[in-house]
Amino acid sequence: MMKVKVILSAVALLCVGFVAQAQDVKIGYTNVEFIMDLMPEMEQIGADIKDYETQLQTNIQTKAEDFQRQVQTYQQASQTMTEQARAAKEQELTALQGTLQKYEQDAQTSYQRKLGELLAPVQTKVVNAINSVAAENNYTHIFAESAGQAPILLYTKEEDKFTELVLAKLGLKMPVAPTATN
Repeated sequence: MMKVKVILSAVALLCVGFVAQAQDVKIGYTNVEFIMDLMPEMEQIGADIKDYETQLQTNIQTKAEDFQRQVQTYQQASQTMTEQARAAKEQELTALQGTLQKYEQDAQTSYQRKLGELLAPVQTKVVNAINSVAAENNYTHIFAESAGQAPILLYTKEEDKFTELVLAKLGLKMPVAPTATN
């Protein structure tokens, strides 16, 4: 009987220890994309990336139109060409088509790189604000939630407004949600 009391006491102390440790944990969650969308810099970034995209699209369209003109010219002249000239022109057009496809792929890579370059300072600013707010408010863990993905957080208090604290740190205001009218 004495052994059972000692074991139960040890288990009780262990449980109290876990509860005491759990009280030191403060978890928050936020949506980084939401915060970034509210940053005033994002409007300029959106305009810059749109201009860059338009520039890339124009270059691609110009190259594609040039390719199409050469194909049409070949189709019109192919009847009068020798077999050897026709084969050479087809080989040239195939190479040109490959070059155009490579240019399109390179343009996509360039677009992604440019977007990353433009977003990096804003991302750094938001992450620094999140780290600062977490430290100032004694958070031990902050989880990020993303569009289309549920956060890896099973429970949080509704009154925990970590995102609002980060927005305040950045000097931004939380947009007012529209009220439903019946």
